[in-house]
Amino acid sequence: MSKPFFTLTATHNPHRWYLPLNQDLCVGPAGRTFMFGGVGLASAIQAMERTCERPVVWATAQYLSFARPPSVVDLDVWVPAAGRNTTQARVIGHVGDKEIFTVNAALGSRASDVSRSWVERPDVPGPLDCPPADHWRGDQGGLHAQIDMRLARGNHGFDMKGAAPSADGRLIMWMRPKLGQDIDAATLAILADHVPSGVGNALGIDAGGSSLDNTLRIVRLVPTEWVLCDIGIHAVHAGFGHGSMRLFAEDGQLMATASQSMIVRPHGQSAG
Repeated sequence: MSKPFFTLTATHNPHRWYLPLNQDLCVGPAGRTFMFGGVGLASAIQAMERTCERPVVWATAQYLSFARPPSVVDLDVWVPAAGRNTTQARVIGHVGDKEIFTVNAALGSRASDVSRSWVERPDVPGPLDCPPADHWRGDQGGLHAQIDMRLARGNHGFDMKGAAPSADGRLIMWMRPKLGQDIDAATLAILADHVPSGVGNALGIDAGGSSLDNTLRIVRLVPTEWVLCDIGIHAVHAGFGHGSMRLFAEDGQLMATASQSMIVRPHGQSAG
């Protein structure tokens, strides 16, 4: 039986959904937690797929503000164009009158015998042969507590103390939901929002980032317990960083790619 990462609830309006925001979907210091950005993109993807009855091809989120528990996030789905194979859709996520995020996406599928990928999975040890990747703040609750993370290459969390800058800006980690949630497009959106985790590794300092956007491009969903997340930080300048992620199944199949820009922050600096 399938198990979602969160519960998105329908309303009498087939184009409106709502997400009760609890601590399990949030990150941040005690007393100032907020919805993890990937949850916003994930909930929008799920809302569009259920409204349009088509799988997402790509989706990009722009983060505008913070939603804090125990609020309720409303998601309004707009469908400006729906063709024979492709639907163009948009979601506005808001708490009351306050807009939190906007997501644009394309959904659909086309019959084709062509299926190739030119990207190879990095040659790293399997997840059970890699050490746990602890969160830099040592969080025991919230969104981070629901994801098992194993460090395959680079430095992360507490390992950042005394680390040297990365020569190529790459951080590679295995990730899986601890409660056995489905590895679907929504879950990949949540995992993909860990691109800022690579900032500290790239710079060799105790730092991360606050996402400004998050784009997910789905290639192919296949059954897998673990997802190998190959993070690359491409550049940091003027207080902003830019990076990407490639998400592989355990058997090496490329399932998705992601990219985002972020505000670079030394750890301990408040979001905003």
